[in-house]
Amino acid sequence: MDERDEAWFDALFRAHAAAVYRYLYRRAPRDAEDLAAEVMTVAWRRRADVPEGAELPWLYRTAGFVLANHRRRHTAVPIADASGEVDDGDPADVVVADDEVRAALATLSPRDRRILLLHAWEGVGGEELAAVLGISRGGADAALSRARARLAAAWA
Repeated sequence: MDERDEAWFDALFRAHAAAVYRYLYRRAPRDAEDLAAEVMTVAWRRRADVPEGAELPWLYRTAGFVLANHRRRHTAVPIADASGEVDDGDPADVVVADDEVRAALATLSPRDRRILLLHAWEGVGGEELAAVLGISRGGADAALSRARARLAAAWA
């Protein structure tokens, strides 16, 4: 294994910190800076686990976990206001200006939305998408294809 020292981390940070920040900003604008710092902290702490040549997908996957944990920690709701329904909507959908696109995306599962937004907004595809989703390349290609087909059907 190569040496994962401060120089390695500095290069990782320079190459990918902005992309991680943008990913989080689209999903949690008020907390994006703190969340991005947390992702980079995890990258430093777990530097031996960051795959060579697939650093950005690993960071996106980590950002997804950090964001999920953040949402669980910050969902305190007075019991009187709590409903029995789970709100699993992606805040990134709010950014989409076109009402038709937003309406079509809303009919999709959270996983399909995540796949489409990773592909369209973050430019993640192929092996990178597979790494972010934690599945095989063929599985990622199939998932993207199915998500696109569901979006097309919902949009029609």
